Amino acid sequence: MNIVVNGEQHEAEEPLTVAHLLQKLDLHSERVAVEINLHILDRGDFPTWKLHDGDHIEILSFIGGGSAP
Repeated sequence: MNIVVNGEQHEAEEPLTVAHLLQKLDLHSERVAVEINLHILDRGDFPTWKLHDGDHIEILSFIGGGSAP
């Protein structure tokens, strides 16, 4: 199946869940937000949400930081 991740085409084997995709991309699920076809997923859905051919996935990573007081 073909999916688009952050604007880039990827070929993936079915079945593929969001959790498996994050694992393949070496991303930690507790540090990202995932949007599929303009729908923001709850983190609890990552293990069961199956991706389909043509899905558009946006993955946003959270980065900590800040300035000293």
